[in-house]
Amino acid sequence: MNRSVKFIDLGLIDYKEAWDYQENLFREIINKKLANRDLTPEQQQFTGNYLVFCEHPHVFTLGKSGSESNLLINQEQLKKRGIAYYRINRGGDITYHGPGQLVVYPILNLDYFFTDIHKYMRFLEEAVVLTLAEFGITGERLNGSTGVWLDTAHPGKVRKICALGVRTSHWVTMHGLAFNINPDLNYFSLIIPCGITDKAVTSMAKELGNTPDMEDIKNRLKTNLAKVFEIEQLN
Repeated sequence: MNRSVKFIDLGLIDYKEAWDYQENLFREIINKKLANRDLTPEQQQFTGNYLVFCEHPHVFTLGKSGSESNLLINQEQLKKRGIAYYRINRGGDITYHGPGQLVVYPILNLDYFFTDIHKYMRFLEEAVVLTLAEFGITGERLNGSTGVWLDTAHPGKVRKICALGVRTSHWVTMHGLAFNINPDLNYFSLIIPCGITDKAVTSMAKELGNTPDMEDIKNRLKTNLAKVFEIEQLN
């Protein structure tokens, strides 16, 4: 069982460019998996696993189960504000990506880990929870919703700090998580985030009262993902 993962940091990158990049890795792994079916165990090749970190310029993305009514401005207003908009093939509804938000795309062959998509989602959440804990922030799960939340025991104070939306095929994953470090939260007022009307969105900077270092967060989250998924080698 090969759990080595290649780490890639794309920095600030256009959403569509990053989408195409991860699609290529996603297809590469699937093609290798399909080719391995015709080979003996000794002949089979390692398909590869990738962990892609990046940030995006301002963009709204709508998942395949989402409703366009959750976008609260029209195409002309999007253009005027310089916000891109894409319908994409992940699960979930509408969300925002922008500078100051750490986006992570794990492109993993789950055959090397476990073939359980719900467990996979919980593990992604756990890595974020562990990272938040290092800063004294208590990240939590919310019944019936994905992502990482704060103050779930207080209905009027519940707020989301990390959103999740993934796609899988042949037990290979793509898309992933969007972790609010220090984005401009005003952009979330232009959508109904994830189709949820009664809960707020927050960031580490807002909760801490200062701006944490993005590179530090990347390193901590990378370490926690490796810990949770029991990655053998991260390079």
